[in-house]
Amino acid sequence: MSSYKEKLSILAEMIAFARVDNVVKDVEYNFLLGVATLLKVDKETFDSLFNTEVQKMIPKSQAERILQFHRLVLLMNVDQEEHQLEVSRLHNIGLGMGLPPSAIEQVLSIMHKYPNKVVPPNVLINIFKAHYN
Repeated sequence: MSSYKEKLSILAEMIAFARVDNVVKDVEYNFLLGVATLLKVDKETFDSLFNTEVQKMIPKSQAERILQFHRLVLLMNVDQEEHQLEVSRLHNIGLGMGLPPSAIEQVLSIMHKYPNKVVPPNVLINIFKAHYN
């Protein structure tokens, strides 16, 4: 499990991603708050991340990186609007985490085949497994 600092970094990265289109919609905020709750970060600390600089930490394990990428895919699609800037930013975040470019592209391509563009976790994991073999 991630350290508390890593959890704050995960949330800060997600908040920055939600702000790509210059507004955090209620549905995005609620999604982010749900992730904070799952990470056991209280609401006050979570809310402070909107105004506080947090040291960026790349998740250590490949599994944690894939999980963070999946969270970002879900966040991108929670408002059911797709902006090319978000897709481009997500692609760059994935690359920055060291994820295989072809796997990133495959996920971004197949998400359109699923209701609400929610790629099932097992499908996502199988995509990354295939690119690591």
